[in-house]
Amino acid sequence: MPISDVTDEQPGRVVDLRSDTVTRPGADMRRAMAEAEVGDDVFADDPTVNALQDRIAERLGFEAALFVSSGTQSNLCALLTHCGRGDEYIAGQSAHVYRWEGGGGAVLGGIQPQPLPHRADGTLDPADIAAAVKPDDPHFPRTRLLCLEDTIGGRVVPVDYLRAATGLAREHGLATHLDGARLFNAAVAAGGDPYEQARLIAGHFDSVSVCFSKGLGAPVGSALLGSREFVARALRWRKALGGGMRQAGILAAGALYALEHQVARLAEDHANAALFAEGIKGVPGLVVGDAQTNMVFAEPAPGLSAEEVQERLARRGLRCAGYPGLLRFVFHLDVSRADTEEAVRIVRDALDVAPRG
Repeated sequence: MPISDVTDEQPGRVVDLRSDTVTRPGADMRRAMAEAEVGDDVFADDPTVNALQDRIAERLGFEAALFVSSGTQSNLCALLTHCGRGDEYIAGQSAHVYRWEGGGGAVLGGIQPQPLPHRADGTLDPADIAAAVKPDDPHFPRTRLLCLEDTIGGRVVPVDYLRAATGLAREHGLATHLDGARLFNAAVAAGGDPYEQARLIAGHFDSVSVCFSKGLGAPVGSALLGSREFVARALRWRKALGGGMRQAGILAAGALYALEHQVARLAEDHANAALFAEGIKGVPGLVVGDAQTNMVFAEPAPGLSAEEVQERLARRGLRCAGYPGLLRFVFHLDVSRADTEEAVRIVRDALDVAPRG
């Protein structure tokens, strides 16, 4: 449960590691948004929206893209486009599309989720996927879609796994969707040209959702990518979901700026996360995981609740997200190396650990 208020013990500077959604647009991005050429996107004549859609589609190797208000709306449009009432999609127990997006597919589309357990690396066991596909029988929902997520819980899903899992899905006649909200974090972690790596990952799927308002730092927006025919059908669902925005180029300009200027710098977030993880390892009361991308998870020891640790950190100027038995620290473009070092100091001080060396 996030800490909503800052206590009077807290210093003026707050290091906010609750999520990479807390980023704020910088001066250059704000300028691009203020100067954006706009039109009416419902009539498909907003030139900045059109430019963004063309650019992200070209970057990831798809025929078309659709600018939407959020990652939740993007994933929901994908579910509704791939599946009909009484159909089913397969996803992981912790996947956003199943656990964290209000059950929209079931609520609004009559689509049944079939959740599967994650393995330690965040992947789904191929044997579980195959066993979850229902036979063609009126007793069962029709299994239509496999949904995967990359990154998931800050972990990068191996490309070889994505290839094998989507291949298995196609053998069973399923379409495939990637929740790539943090796709570019996975691409940067792979090394080399991040756009080429992102294209390699995305190319295994029929549709992909990409978020601009997390690590990329835009204030609003995601894109849903697929074939022209798929995106045309998804556009109808965006309309039905209330996602027809008018002079949306003001928002698209921020996303376009992020796509062109703030992808490679995700490596800085990964480096800061690794520095933080290393800095708090060995702190009594915490079991700290490694950082593959921009997230660090820590488990409080028995007798110490996540909420109590959150409160101690918040009083000293560090915000993080907390879940039962788990703390999450997310690094982003508003967190510098100096902020990261300060965050390490706060954690060690909050848990009464003397400074190293």
